[in-house]
Amino acid sequence: MNRTWLKSGSILAFLGVALGAFGAHALKDKLGENRPIWDTAVHYQLVHAIALLFVAVAATSLPLKVIKLAGTLFTVGVVLFSGSLYVLALTDIKPLGAITPFGGVCFLVGWGALIYSAGKPVTSTEV
Repeated sequence: MNRTWLKSGSILAFLGVALGAFGAHALKDKLGENRPIWDTAVHYQLVHAIALLFVAVAATSLPLKVIKLAGTLFTVGVVLFSGSLYVLALTDIKPLGAITPFGGVCFLVGWGALIYSAGKPVTSTEV
């Protein structure tokens, strides 16, 4: 099991739960009509935190280079996608929404890397 992705996934999951609760309670009045934006950020962060936990486990049986790529892309994707949405929800600065799709592309390429790696044999030197 890859401890880097285990730790990253666990931290992002912890923060996702904390930010979800913070948005629902402490920011309830501040978010107003931007609440769905905040909830979307939390949702995608939690989904990709779990994906990182899967990446940690898959690192023992899938090609390491592709696993590193997927883990990196999921992490960067959370920062760009969810991060931009959190800031957008709090500030209502609309141009921040232009950053969000780059995070979405990171998610898609990360999932594509996992799809690709599932069809590749692993050599003993890769694990």
